[in-house]
Amino acid sequence: MGEAEIDIAAKSLRIQAHIITYGNAADDQLTKQIRDEIETLWNEPHGMAFLKNSDLHVQFYITAEYKPDLQELEVYQNINPRNNYFRIEEFVHGNISFVDGVGSNSGYFKLENLYKGSTTAAHEFGHTLGLDHPAIMDLRGQGTPGIMYPRGTLVDPHFQYDPLIQAGFTGGTMHPMHRKVQPQDIHNLRLHKLRFRNGRAVVGAFTNVYHWDHAGQPFIT
Repeated sequence: MGEAEIDIAAKSLRIQAHIITYGNAADDQLTKQIRDEIETLWNEPHGMAFLKNSDLHVQFYITAEYKPDLQELEVYQNINPRNNYFRIEEFVHGNISFVDGVGSNSGYFKLENLYKGSTTAAHEFGHTLGLDHPAIMDLRGQGTPGIMYPRGTLVDPHFQYDPLIQAGFTGGTMHPMHRKVQPQDIHNLRLHKLRFRNGRAVVGAFTNVYHWDHAGQPFIT
């Protein structure tokens, strides 16, 4: 989730978001790494949007803080569209990082998914902005996978975990490190459809879920 702000004079559309981490596996260094990954990857394609009869450069400004003492009431009562809350733990039910819906501002990250260059944080951030996984997950012959393709996507061999493995078998699917934010991903945000008031608009939606540590909790499907 984030807040979009138009600056006609600068011909820019700024999307600003603030990442707040908590949980037993969160710390300052990892939080900074998450911030850097999101901002770097989402600015990489130098996206454009057409609003107010102008072509605007889409620029992402991400800030972050590690908040070990975060209280659930603070999350539930949040009204700032820039705030995104992510619990980080070694264990997570389902064994995969997730956010609380397509268009959201809260989620739960598995530490193992957050190694440097993993693209997991940038992928999940895309979900918070309203992007879903693509319907077609066979990208063979189509080049670099976009940021919203999930694990299990079929890709050309050099984008696989192991380029020598037959497509679809263990090791023969997309390695997340190869995902990139593409101009199409920026287009898919449909920024021209946002409802602006005084030059600002909300991208995504409030979920404001405070997640408890999954360790020791029953897994409810």
